[in-house]
Amino acid sequence: LHGSNFRLYPPDQTPSPFHKTLIVGSSTIRRLKGESSRNSRGGAEMVKFLKSGKAAILLQGRYAGRKAVIVKAFDDGTRDRGYGHCLVAGIAKYPKKVIRKDSAKKTAKKSRVKCFIKLVNYNHIMPTRYTLDVDLKDVVTVDVLQSRDKKVTAAKETKARFEERFKTGKNRWFFSKLRF
Repeated sequence: LHGSNFRLYPPDQTPSPFHKTLIVGSSTIRRLKGESSRNSRGGAEMVKFLKSGKAAILLQGRYAGRKAVIVKAFDDGTRDRGYGHCLVAGIAKYPKKVIRKDSAKKTAKKSRVKCFIKLVNYNHIMPTRYTLDVDLKDVVTVDVLQSRDKKVTAAKETKARFEERFKTGKNRWFFSKLRF
């Protein structure tokens, strides 16, 4: 209807016979004006639940089935990517199971984690109920993805923080491999 020379009239008003008219219901008029069709409390507004710190599972691509944590969310998109997406840091290689008879050297090797940093479309992630309180905002930024060496150094720092978190024994679910 934008750009056309139709006038909108509610059903109870009579239009002028000299104008092109389109008779519509009140809900359509409200929608065209940008008003909510729900109550005045703003029931139609979307809740932002993809916040930083939320654990998610990637569904597509090289890291499908891998767990990641959202570092920064871009709900409205950017100039480069016009769709909702987020910057994630995730686990490419999970730590192995440690048993009691393993030596300290073997335990250290089994506790290693390999990380990845990636921009992912919202359609390609499945958010979970879990959150991970690892602060990665200062390390993982969008600028990091511009060059290879910056990305490698950021991945190493992320790896160190993930391993440190794994050794505390918290967030066991995040560091376990997804069985599917």
